[in-house]
Amino acid sequence: MPSQRDLFEIPDDICYLNCAYISPLLKSTVKAGTQGLERKSRPWAIRPTDFFSTAREVRRLASGLFGATPDDIAIVPSASYGLATAARNLPVQQGQNIVVLAGQYPSNFYIWERVARDSDATIRTVPRPPNGDWTSGILEALDSDTAIAALPQCHWSDGTLVDLLRVRHRLNDLGTALVLDLTQSLGAMAFDLEQIQPDFAVAAAYKWLLGPYSTGLLYVHPRHHRGEPLELPIFSRENAEVFSDIRYRSEFAQGACRYDVGEVANFALLPALLNALTQITEWSVPAIEATLAQRTERIAREAKALGLDVTDPGFRAPHFVGIRFPDGPRPELAEQLRTENVYVGLRGDALRVTPYLYNTEQDLARFGEVLRGSL
Repeated sequence: MPSQRDLFEIPDDICYLNCAYISPLLKSTVKAGTQGLERKSRPWAIRPTDFFSTAREVRRLASGLFGATPDDIAIVPSASYGLATAARNLPVQQGQNIVVLAGQYPSNFYIWERVARDSDATIRTVPRPPNGDWTSGILEALDSDTAIAALPQCHWSDGTLVDLLRVRHRLNDLGTALVLDLTQSLGAMAFDLEQIQPDFAVAAAYKWLLGPYSTGLLYVHPRHHRGEPLELPIFSRENAEVFSDIRYRSEFAQGACRYDVGEVANFALLPALLNALTQITEWSVPAIEATLAQRTERIAREAKALGLDVTDPGFRAPHFVGIRFPDGPRPELAEQLRTENVYVGLRGDALRVTPYLYNTEQDLARFGEVLRGSL
């Protein structure tokens, strides 16, 4: 796929290789959000059905990315909100354990730390593998006392992969719940919901989904559709679209929408998110994944030629490169590159390089030159 830079507002002198941090917004997404915000200046033009129509379209497009149905999708403000929802609806007993990865994103650790403390359970942490093979360590950590495996599809710091299919097979034997944080993968690489079958899976939208901040998507397996939400807003109730009916409603609307954040009909953020999901769907995840894999492979190849360490492709997500240095992390390097208008991330001991469709061949060449000059 050719560069899509013209769809973004990125100056020519900016080399932005940090989509795993925050993605730029599409020009069309900014326009959609601005138009949505302006609707509030004309409230007489907002009809009751408008509180539901955009959310309905977001669920439809999001379900395509997950491989789910629209009824399986809740709209949430953050990954931590979705993970807290999962925690409220999955039992953990005294003496059980919750499996996490070493150094996984804090939102997918703090909630389980609290659950373990409140349940007199333990957190079982899989140590970082030297070769990038998280899966073997996860399979070793799981046992009959594991209540929940709370995992990503790839590690946020360097993109090292988890083979979720192998994990799923083991969880089937144990009857263990699976909660996934897909923030660093949904929309950028394939996800096989039919095979993986998580109980809950969440993705914040401000990274690889190109959405605005404070938007996210939560997949809920049908067996949890009648669970307990964090909030009790009116819009998640049955027949909530009938504003003239002021009776209290005891029944929730069908599906996962009971887990929606309150005021889900955000007239600025939701149209922006819908626009971003529309564009990703038009490009298609397979095409995005293939394009980003080519770009990261070039970055990895150049890093290796400089004597730097990069995880083998079989253990690395196609849209990530984590570069490690023989003498350890160099905290000043990211800032040094920033002075050259080259933007990457430093997470742990890895220089995290995450390109997207807005990058050009010139960006990749420039990164290589600046990296060589920094050594």
